[in-house]
Amino acid sequence: MSLVVNFAVVALAYILAHGLTAHLVTPLQSRLLPDVTAFASLVYLPHGVRVLSTWLIGRVAFFPLCLGAFLSEVLFTPAEVSVATDPVILVSIMVGAASALLAFEAMRVAGRRLYATEHRCLHWKWLLLVGALASVINSLGQSLVFSGEVLPDHSVAVLAAYAVGDLFGLVVTTLVLMLVFRWIRVFSA
Repeated sequence: MSLVVNFAVVALAYILAHGLTAHLVTPLQSRLLPDVTAFASLVYLPHGVRVLSTWLIGRVAFFPLCLGAFLSEVLFTPAEVSVATDPVILVSIMVGAASALLAFEAMRVAGRRLYATEHRCLHWKWLLLVGALASVINSLGQSLVFSGEVLPDHSVAVLAAYAVGDLFGLVVTTLVLMLVFRWIRVFSA
């Protein structure tokens, strides 16, 4: 696929995942767990898009992930909650988009080249490991970005909510895509 098509697919996938999280997961979460932080979702589907798109198209995924996250903020976040052009939100977007890239690069430095362009036959467990590492990177980064917004007593809870939400989001996204691809194979056979 061309770079433009990859860019569009990643940005649109991110927007779709964010929309599902904002309109399905978050309302359900707020009913079941009203005390969980407003900063993080316990099933953050865009993290799956971050990890899978970085795996598939490599370092260049950072740019469409930033665009998708920015447009998601514009589309799904009420203006009274935050504004997409707020410097804190822009830094948060970049931290999120960079988290998977940093995790893949850390694995490369550790001797494991896991990008799809370098390693065609990758076991899904490696993707989950990279996703978990990306989740930790994102959690730490977001905690720093929002440190002025979060009370110190709640910082560990926010960090944990980001980590759990990112990892569950990756697992759900991966499982859904596996089922979709299996369904496509069954019906095309």
